[in-house]
Order: sequence, then structure tokens, then C-alpha cells
Amino acid sequence: MTHRAAKESVVGTHHADDEAPEKDAPSDEQARAAAATFAMLADPTRLKLLWLLGRDELDVATLAGQAGTTPSVASQHLAKLRLAGLVRQRVDGRHRLYTASGTHLKALIREALYRADHDVTGVPDHG
Repeated sequence: MTHRAAKESVVGTHHADDEAPEKDAPSDEQARAAAATFAMLADPTRLKLLWLLGRDELDVATLAGQAGTTPSVASQHLAKLRLAGLVRQRVDGRHRLYTASGTHLKALIREALYRADHDVTGVPDHG
């Protein structure tokens, strides 16, 4: 499928980074898929893991240390994120390396955490 064909199959005919507004409401299938993604993001530890994996490819021990959790907890969350298709894994020798899947997910997490920063700091939103 070309990018153009994929672009026409999403809500309206534009991505969030396009300037034109979306015209159509999301389909029930799109809304369910988005809600499932948000459900997976509704855990602070998973958000930290995905933030870190959006910036770098990491093994479980390094990821757990940077996220302030144990490797066991990180592994459990990574398994759920992999099943949901939000994290990719590759094997490098004896290490399993993880990364966040796709630019849309990375942008969603980045924007959610930037929004949270406004709530935490009290700095007014930009719009």
C-alpha cells in the first residue's frame, strides 16, 4: 500500500500534521483501535518505557534502570506492549533490544507528556 493509499484510508483524508482539517468522523473500527492504544498508554510505567523507547533502542535491564523499575516489571509491560503492536523487538546476540513502533505512536506519547508537563508545571498551554 502506498503512503497515498494509506493516507486516504484514515480519518478524513489528512494526517494530524497536515494543515487541512479532518472532514469525516472516525469509523467505529478506527475509534476502537484508538481506544485500545489509549488503554495501553494508561499506565505511567508503560508511558515511561515508551518515551524511552521512542528515543533509543534499549535492552530490558537498561530500560528498567532508566525508567526506575525492575527488569521483571519492565519485561511484563514490554510483553503487553509487543502484543499490542506498540513495541518492536530484535535479537542482537544474547540481547533483546526494544524500540517504539512508528512515528505516530512516538508523536502521540511526546504530545501527551508535553501536555502533562503543562498540567504539572502550571505553564499555560500554547493554544
